[in-house]
Amino acid sequence: MTLLLLLIMIYGLDGGKCGDCISNGNLTLTNTTNGFEIEISLTSGPKITVNDTAEQLTCNSGDFSCYIECSYRDFFVNKTFTEKKELQVCVQKQNISTFEFSIENNTSCIVVYCLPGEIRGLLETKEKQMNSPKGLRNILNIKKMCPDVILNEAIVDTYIRVEKAAIQSVINMTEQSKKYTHEDLSMIVVMMNLSTTDNYVPISAPSVLGANKVAETRIPVKPFQDASINKIGVVTYDSDQHLKLKLGSKTVTSKIIRIEVPGYDFVNLANRLTIQFKVNQSFTNHSSNYTLSCQFYANETKTWKSDGCLTVNTRDDVVECSCDHMTPFAVLLTDLKISELQWEILSSISYVGCSLSAFFCACSVLGFMFNRNSRAEVSNSIHVSLSGALFLLNISFMLSEWVATLTENGACVFIAVMIHYSMLSCFTWMAVEALHLYLLLIRVFNIYVKYYMTKLSLIGWGVPAVIVGGLLSVQNTHPFYGLHNMSLSDTNNTNPVCLFIKPQVMNGVNVSYFTVVFLFNLGILISVSRQIFKLRHVGNKQGKMPAWKDAGTVLGLMCLLGTTWGLIFFSMGYTNYPILYLFCILNTMQGFYIFLWMCGTARKNRAQTSQSKTKSTLDVSK
Repeated sequence: MTLLLLLIMIYGLDGGKCGDCISNGNLTLTNTTNGFEIEISLTSGPKITVNDTAEQLTCNSGDFSCYIECSYRDFFVNKTFTEKKELQVCVQKQNISTFEFSIENNTSCIVVYCLPGEIRGLLETKEKQMNSPKGLRNILNIKKMCPDVILNEAIVDTYIRVEKAAIQSVINMTEQSKKYTHEDLSMIVVMMNLSTTDNYVPISAPSVLGANKVAETRIPVKPFQDASINKIGVVTYDSDQHLKLKLGSKTVTSKIIRIEVPGYDFVNLANRLTIQFKVNQSFTNHSSNYTLSCQFYANETKTWKSDGCLTVNTRDDVVECSCDHMTPFAVLLTDLKISELQWEILSSISYVGCSLSAFFCACSVLGFMFNRNSRAEVSNSIHVSLSGALFLLNISFMLSEWVATLTENGACVFIAVMIHYSMLSCFTWMAVEALHLYLLLIRVFNIYVKYYMTKLSLIGWGVPAVIVGGLLSVQNTHPFYGLHNMSLSDTNNTNPVCLFIKPQVMNGVNVSYFTVVFLFNLGILISVSRQIFKLRHVGNKQGKMPAWKDAGTVLGLMCLLGTTWGLIFFSMGYTNYPILYLFCILNTMQGFYIFLWMCGTARKNRAQTSQSKTKSTLDVSK
């Protein structure tokens, strides 16, 4: 960037003329190993130091960073000098945050402190007095010299608007296809042939440092023919932090490119714009909880959205996007998220289901405690244990969002731990249900086990306690539980809940644990179903066993063994709303289903007992 600072052209200043000096100073120019260092000492102000190197362009004045801009001046013929150069400075205007001065009466400069109000005023002034292509170069240098201010949420929107105006100004002044290269971005302006019979014009996005192949675009011709315009600009960003402030949990995996047509905003395109992005290969093997999504930067909301864009094809390190409008685009790695409306509906269903489930789980436990006959059955003890685990899960789940609004982190950690422990306990007791069912209906004989229920309880409540206790033991150094902000897909809003902080807990522990339980229970369910239908085949020969009773038994066993939780496998890797609705309805009501199962079993046992007593009475009377 040799002498970049001294080659900057300032708008509205006539280098060669200057007014009266209100103070004087000296400029010292030093040729360093990789650039130039400029020191400006003013008699009535702080010293200004500018470093102009290949890597950076910085300006500092006392404790402040600053922006400096000068009209063109070639101070010397020999640019390989080794001795310091001394030049005279004449200050024409000075206030607390701005200096205007000339160097030896023929170069004009301005220095502005990197303060939000000053930089916003500078940007707005440049927007009104845009001078291309110098204007774009100056805008980019403001971002380079005052990055912290530009990335401030109060200033970044102004910068993005002014940068867009500068880009459009360069496109307007270009009379033939041309490429512009800056350190922060590259731009190619293409003059389109409106008489072409092709529907699309291919344009390669310009390369930037370290990225030769960025994207291949196919621009629809018809909108340009209808508007009788033939200029289009394609920009590739190398420095794009100002467009990433409101990403949330998303990650940009490609270069950001923008497509600009001055004076026009093409939307609802019949022939869609297509872009083939080259993505960062480190993201191609992304987690199943994330997906690649074509998105655009919405100027109105200042957020990244996918409206009007389709991720048509993903292969290796190339993602193809098809969009019905022209704006800044990129490929984002997004967390699988739910829209705000769908979240509200699913939350309502979940709260209603969990409330009913918790109530009927409590009824099952209380009925078991006060019914001596129920306590005599091992099956009922297992059902009640599962109901107890579901009760804890439902109550802790319903408290999760409310506790997340509290300032006490310990309470949020406690609820997250309870959710995890009760969830693993539910899975474990579902497996115990399947094991007991296997011993009851498949093995039939030789199933006596000493301290059977005690051992099952140690498994059902103990195994989850060991897992959760292990994670909790490292909570201080590697926190797994606490406040987690659920991002919504259509807004930048988040919904705080007390849950797992790290996705490794969900993927590595919960999903793996449930997968083992699900496969075991599914195998038992298939074996038991075969046994039931085999008995039905025998019963049919005797004119008994209605088919609807067998079907009802199998459906009841599906809920009892938790096989409906397996619906989650159909929504992994993408958001499947029908599956999510089925999952919420079926699983939040599991406690109610178990209550019905226990009531039906108790009724059947009473009927059998009554029938047995009647038969005994008849036998005695004979």
